Amino acid sequence: MREFLTDLAHRAAPGLTVNCLITTDGELRDLNRKFRRKDYATDVLSFTGEPSEIAISLDRAAAQAAEYGHSTEEEVRILMLHAMLHLTGMDHETDSGDMARAEARWRKRLGLPAALVERARV
Repeated sequence: MREFLTDLAHRAAPGLTVNCLITTDGELRDLNRKFRRKDYATDVLSFTGEPSEIAISLDRAAAQAAEYGHSTEEEVRILMLHAMLHLTGMDHETDSGDMARAEARWRKRLGLPAALVERARV
């Protein structure tokens, strides 16, 4: 996973240093509450800075992988990609589909199953 994240950061966000925490629903809920004032567990959060940081719930990743029929490892990679695009300034909640298109292109390049934004539109 570390190699995938390093390669992804190098390719998608050259010059960006990124750390990734893979943890539980409980910790993601705490982070979501603290930084976004939303009191629920989420699958992934991203934080800009130096270094930038990504937090992923392994609990959510496992559940989503089972739901969509692929491995937990693939789901963690999808979440890393999603967060990396946020770290480059993209936001699927406010753009006109730019992030969805970028995520689809990257997913194909990386050989990953359907990405988060694509699944949300289905």
